[in-house]
This record gives sequence, structure tokens and C-alpha cells, in this order.
Amino acid sequence: MRLIHRDLISTIVPVLVVAGLMGLAFHSFARAEEYPADTARGKAVYQRHCEACHGAGGWGDGPDAKALKVAPANFHRFKSFLKSDEELLRTIEHGVVFSPMHSWRGQLTDGEMQDVVAYVRLLSQQAH
Repeated sequence: MRLIHRDLISTIVPVLVVAGLMGLAFHSFARAEEYPADTARGKAVYQRHCEACHGAGGWGDGPDAKALKVAPANFHRFKSFLKSDEELLRTIEHGVVFSPMHSWRGQLTDGEMQDVVAYVRLLSQQAH
């Protein structure tokens, strides 16, 4: 069996790593393109399911908020603004332990949850 020369290995390994990273990037891009998030759809879902606690503007001041022992998220706070889309999606999907924020998995589709994340992002960027 013939051994591969070290120079060849030092060239092949970086090429394989870059090719792998490009493959992952393409896979993520292709998946996102299957269902691009839509803020208009997200607003409709938000109004039906989120607004009562989080409020129309996302300030955590909805009509049901006062009755909750744990205050709903204010999407304008820096802490909320810093959360990634994945973190927001995970919160919507699985809820928050020991808080009124329950899991929406099974009640909302994956697309609806992505749409809500897009709408929450829009709310967090608006200043009132």
C-alpha cells in the first residue's frame, strides 16, 4: 500500500473542511428557502396567540399580563433583542419552564412558529 505524501494531506484536509462547511451552508440556505418566514402571516398568528400576554407592540403589557406571576417577555428589552432566531424559535416551540409561556409545539406548525419569530423580530426593532 502506498502512503500519501504529507504535503498532499496538508492540501486535502483544508479542501475537505471547506467543502463540508459549504455543504452545511448550502443545506441551511436551501432549507430556509423552502419556507421563507413571512411577517404578515406572523402578525396574524401573534395576534391570535401571543398578543394577550405580550401586548400589541410586544412590550409585555397585554391584557392578560397583569394576572401572570411571571411577566411576559418585553421584546424591546436588550435581553430579548440579543436572542437569536433559534433561541426565540426554541422558546415558542418548547415554552419556558416555571413560567406561563407554554409550548406551542402541536398547536402551531413549524411555518407558523417561524413566521412569529419574523414578526417578533420586526416588533423588537420598532420603537414607540
